[in-house]
Amino acid sequence: MDVEALFDREDVDQLVKALLLLKNEDDVRAFLKDLCTPREICDFAQRLTVARFLDAGEPYVEVQARTGASSTTVSRVSKCLNGPVGGYRRALARLEREGLAVDVRPQE
Repeated sequence: MDVEALFDREDVDQLVKALLLLKNEDDVRAFLKDLCTPREICDFAQRLTVARFLDAGEPYVEVQARTGASSTTVSRVSKCLNGPVGGYRRALARLEREGLAVDVRPQE
């Protein structure tokens, strides 16, 4: 299914609008708890962490080892991170700007 076509659907558009209306961390946490399984929340968090490591220049193998993500997940995140949509890049830049980014420098 074409991802862009998904956003033409009324139900998906309503989801986007619902996310925009969340006011604070408590709202987001409550919505995620209701919307997603614990595993899905962890998967989303893992993908964002993978994106941070890749953005910091970490090699795929190191990202896999540090996050537990599969090679497929690392590859997909990399493709998105470097693709034209820019969702990961925008989120990472905003986390950095707000001082909310997790430090992913290599461990010594």
